[in-house]
Order: sequence, then structure tokens, then C-alpha cells
Amino acid sequence: MLMAATSSSKTVIYAALLGNLLVALTKFGAAWWTGSSAMLSEGLHSLVDTSNQVLLLYGLHRAARPPDEKRPLGYGRELYFWSFIVALLMFSLGAGAAFYEGVNHILHPVAIVDPVVNYVVLALSFVFEFATWLVALKHFRTSKGTMGYYEAVRRSKDPPSFMVLFEDSAALAGLLIAFAGTLAADRLAMPVLDGVAAIGIGLVLGVTAIILARESKELLIGEPAIRRVNDSIMRLAAAAPGIERANGLFTTHLGPNEIVASLSVEFCDDMIAPEIEKAVIALEQQIRAAHPEVMALFIKPQTASTYRKTQLAAVAQ
Repeated sequence: MLMAATSSSKTVIYAALLGNLLVALTKFGAAWWTGSSAMLSEGLHSLVDTSNQVLLLYGLHRAARPPDEKRPLGYGRELYFWSFIVALLMFSLGAGAAFYEGVNHILHPVAIVDPVVNYVVLALSFVFEFATWLVALKHFRTSKGTMGYYEAVRRSKDPPSFMVLFEDSAALAGLLIAFAGTLAADRLAMPVLDGVAAIGIGLVLGVTAIILARESKELLIGEPAIRRVNDSIMRLAAAAPGIERANGLFTTHLGPNEIVASLSVEFCDDMIAPEIEKAVIALEQQIRAAHPEVMALFIKPQTASTYRKTQLAAVAQ
């Protein structure tokens, strides 16, 4: 049950996929022609980014499957799993390969042949990457609303919305490093600097991968719904007929737009079972009308004192 936010994320991923594939092929051709270590690292970078976009699309496809007998709450967390795999690949293949190539070139430096080819390819790659970066930035700005960029990343439940932006930002930084390395190695006649640039690209990829892995891990473990949604559900419960008090709420995201909620409420003492059942059904309808992303809602009748004891016991454990 993935909403429009995830659909627009697909558009961003497709744009990045096409751009990265074309850029990767161009960079590999330039690396083969010039013998540039930094350009080869950039080619590996773009190839890893391309595979990452494929995995994100696969994760979106898997997560969109409806609930079944095997997975009664659906497959939403598959997106978080594949997002975590993407971060691992960026670190192991992208950063690792770039770092290895850089060290190898420092130990066995080879002069760049025809560096003009590198300059042209890097300039064109920057144009392509910048275009996809603008698409990702526009999407992220729309999805973040009034929140700041850091806060939006921390609170986001839709990894592709920020992963593509981070990847494209790392790609632009890598291109600038590759350009600086090629220019320095050529003008100073120090081919070892080309290897230093490759290590720099590896470091950029490594830092980016660590940030993305951390955010994906938090989502995979389970994050609550944003405060606005939780407060809204509590208000609806407190104002519902037949409910004396809304004690507390527990929510967790199974996907970008899939929330499971557990609500503790105290019903009026004079209510009988059929009346409680009607009150529960009415409250469920209200909450789902206001928040369609709540795919599963569990309402637990409890007195306020029992709820507090339960919470204290949970904290003590």
C-alpha cells in the first residue's frame, strides 16, 4: 500500500538510473583510453549507483505486494531491507573499489594519457549528474514540506526520497575530486595525485554509505509515526463517543505509508460488550478516514491505572 510519495520516488529513481548508466559507460570508456585511476573509480561509482537504483526499484516492487497468509501485515519493510543493502553495496563495492584502485595507483603510478578526454567526460558527466540531482532535490523539497533538510532525512519513512539525493550529491562531489586529481596529476606531472583523488572519491562514498546505512537501519528496526499523526490519533480517540480516556498509543512504520497502531483506551463503565464493539468500529473508521496509512489498528480496553502499571513494568524490564 504505497502512496503517491513512493510513486514520485520511482520517477526520481528511473531518472537517476538512466543518467548513471550512460555516465558509467562513458567513464569506463574514458578510463580505458586515458589510464586514469580517478576516472576508473568514478566509473565504478556510477556503476554501483546504477545497481543501487535497480535494487531500490526492486524493493519498491516487493514492498507493494498486498498482505497474505504468510505476511498478514504486508511486505512494506522489504523496501527498508533493500535500502540497507544499497548502503552496504555503496560502502563495500563503491568505496572499497575506489580506495583499492587509489592505493594501487599510488604504489604503481601511471601517467594519464590524453587528459583532455577526462576533462570532456567529467564535464559532460557533471551536466548529466546535475540534471538528475535537480530532479531528486525537487522531489525531496516537495516531500519535506517545512522541515529542514537534516530533520527531513531523520524523520523520512521513504528511503528512496533521500537516498537518490545523497547518491547524486556524492556523485557530484566525486566528479569535482576526479577533475582536481586529473588536473593536478597532469599539470604537476605527478601521476600519484590521480591515485590520491581516487582515495578521496572512496572516502566520499564511504561517508555517504555510512549515513544511508544508519538511516535505513533505523527504519528496518522500526520507527514510530511522526508526532503529528500520533497526536491526531490520540485526539480522535479521546473525543470518540463511549471512551472515557485515551491512555496511550504505540505506532510503528512497516513502510513509507504503512503504519501499525496499538491504542489503549478506557471505555465508560456502564457500556456493555455490543456497545463497546460499536464504539471500536466507529473509532477505527474515524482514524482510517483521517489517516489512510494506518493499515492495522489494535484497540486495547484498559483502565488508566492498568495502563500505567503496564508501562512501568515494560520500563523496568
